[in-house]
Amino acid sequence: MAVDLTPLRSSRDFRLLWLGELVSEAGSQVALVAVFVQVYALTKSSAAVGVVGIVQLVPLAAAALLGGPLIDTLDRRRLLLVVQCGAAGASGLLLLGALSGHPPLALVYVGAGLVAGFAGLSISTRAAMTPKLVPPDQLASAVSLNQAMWNTSLIVGPAVGGVLISQLGLSWAYGVDVATFAATIVACILMAPQRPARVRIRQGSLVATGWREMTDGFRFLRGKQVLQATFYVDLVAMIFGMPRALFPVLAATQFGGGSETVGILFSAAAAGALLGAVTAGWVRDVRRQGLAVLWAVLVWGLGIIAFGLSDGRLWLALGCLAVAGGADVVSAVLRSTILQQNTPDELRGRLSGLHTLVVAGGPRVGDFEAGVVASVFTPTVSIVSGGVICVGGVVILGALLPNFARYRDPDPTADPSG
Repeated sequence: MAVDLTPLRSSRDFRLLWLGELVSEAGSQVALVAVFVQVYALTKSSAAVGVVGIVQLVPLAAAALLGGPLIDTLDRRRLLLVVQCGAAGASGLLLLGALSGHPPLALVYVGAGLVAGFAGLSISTRAAMTPKLVPPDQLASAVSLNQAMWNTSLIVGPAVGGVLISQLGLSWAYGVDVATFAATIVACILMAPQRPARVRIRQGSLVATGWREMTDGFRFLRGKQVLQATFYVDLVAMIFGMPRALFPVLAATQFGGGSETVGILFSAAAAGALLGAVTAGWVRDVRRQGLAVLWAVLVWGLGIIAFGLSDGRLWLALGCLAVAGGADVVSAVLRSTILQQNTPDELRGRLSGLHTLVVAGGPRVGDFEAGVVASVFTPTVSIVSGGVICVGGVVILGALLPNFARYRDPDPTADPSG
């Protein structure tokens, strides 16, 4: 049942990257809570908090699409190093705004957007590096460890962020984020070069070649129902079942708390996800992986519905979020494993970019959707309706994409064409 630690023991570079990202991602989650709290404090509007998702989505999408060809041609270690330095600079802009005392809302939006853009390219780069850092038979275990790392940061970061904001102010939260980027920067310096597989150089104009490189990932997905389904099912779950933009208003109006409560709400789903990740040793033995993903996302949606109906009872709300998070991590491990097993190395950057666009972009769209619906109706209506749509969407996808529900082949060389 326990997560397999073999990749951490056997691969020095995987261990370096894993530890560096554990620290850096925790800092990024501190800053995410700070952005949501700051925007709500400036506007008292759930819709304005939801707009954070849209201003982050545009640079995130650009980084995911434009960065894919770079990941597949450049030294991935060096690219990640540059991206982390850029992300630290973007977070520094938010720090300067907080130090000014009362920054314009536009400055917070711009800083949050730049952070998301660099984060998108960073996530894609790391995902493309992982299959080259461990042997093929350790890939599922490495993905599970990455989920454990990610969710540990999602627990520690928001919890620390809520306390920092309450006790010391927003500038301390942003300052911690800037400082923690040093962990991944140092890890990149110590790692060996991570050059992608040699790719064929295409002839033609720079614009035409660049466009073909960007669209290679979409062409690869054409006709591959199973791989497409890994994207569709996550979009349904994150766009309609991700209520995090409502955490500041829920903390103030339903749970009678402040920034500490916001941080706890952020951490709750991650706590369940971490428990799921560290007990995910069984996932490597799952054969009907597609069906397992559908069931996991169904449980996620039911957990979100229950959270929306918790009616101000904080511990019940936290428990519902934890159950949802545990289901989500099972889905994430299996979806990532399916994608990595069936993608050639020379396209991993572009497919990782598309995967990042879905995994990180979906919650941003969900922020906007949740904020707007809550402003028109109520936060409870927004959360419960989103969970219901998520459950219904999973059932519909299972019926429309039967090859995904039947998918069971763990062979990395298998062709999952639908």
